[in-house]
Amino acid sequence: MAEPPQLTTEQRQKALEKAGEVRRRRAEVKAKLKMRSMSLSELLDQAETDEVVAGTKVLAILESLPGMGKIRARKMMEEIGIADSRRIRGLGDQQRASLLARCGD
Repeated sequence: MAEPPQLTTEQRQKALEKAGEVRRRRAEVKAKLKMRSMSLSELLDQAETDEVVAGTKVLAILESLPGMGKIRARKMMEEIGIADSRRIRGLGDQQRASLLARCGD
């Protein structure tokens, strides 16, 4: 197994800050979905230009939608043919259209 890169203390600190910022941004997006201040279609449009949003897992996004739980989200993804590990940037056009059709956006 390859060893992780050797980072200086400063590099490690910057990496931790960047990771923290990414987590905060993803949590913010999921909260907006939950509060209905952002729709799924708006999120998919934002993913075209925002790397943080594009790197978010589809399952996490679906679970953030009002009325959508873990089981329902997984079942929907299975029916559409989306892997549990798929990120938004990896969705195909048909998968995006199916998600929007099923989620009412």
